[in-house]
Amino acid sequence: MVRGKTEVRRIENATSRQVTFSKRRNGLLKKAFELSVLCDAEVALIVFSPRGKLYEFSSSSSMEKTLDRYLLHAMDANVNKQTKEHNAQLKSETASLMKKIEQLEACKRKLLGENLESCTVEELHELEFQLEKSLSNIRERKYHMLAGQIDRLKEKEKNLLKRNSSLHEMKLSYSYLLLGMPFLMIMMVRTQR
Repeated sequence: MVRGKTEVRRIENATSRQVTFSKRRNGLLKKAFELSVLCDAEVALIVFSPRGKLYEFSSSSSMEKTLDRYLLHAMDANVNKQTKEHNAQLKSETASLMKKIEQLEACKRKLLGENLESCTVEELHELEFQLEKSLSNIRERKYHMLAGQIDRLKEKEKNLLKRNSSLHEMKLSYSYLLLGMPFLMIMMVRTQR
């Protein structure tokens, strides 16, 4: 007698559903045992009945050992997946940056006056505008720096002139002292006699 293919859907009759669960659970547990023995595989099977009763099978010494091994493997697989995704993202970013570098190098060569043969008139006008703008910015910065330097030098000159003036006054006062010194000496000698 040939068995027909049964449609897989929920069994509505509760008694039939319980009988089918028991038979298929036993068959599943038997297949898990056979797989572990025949193929020397580490097998763990956990089944909860519709009423919440636990049925389990483990080919190793403990279910926890197999579950720990599974969790470790699942974490490694997740890390590997994340690493592959990260590497793919880095490759994409690298390619994008390499393209940008090539564009910047081509622009730099054009600004230096190299490889202008391939440029259109419009591109040459744009290049000329960029160079004039850059030159204007450079001159503005240069004038700003020179003005600051001139201000500092003027301040330094002012300080040096003040110092020179005070030194000149000191020199004059010393010379008057020295000129008046012989007169004082004569007066001191006369008073001592």
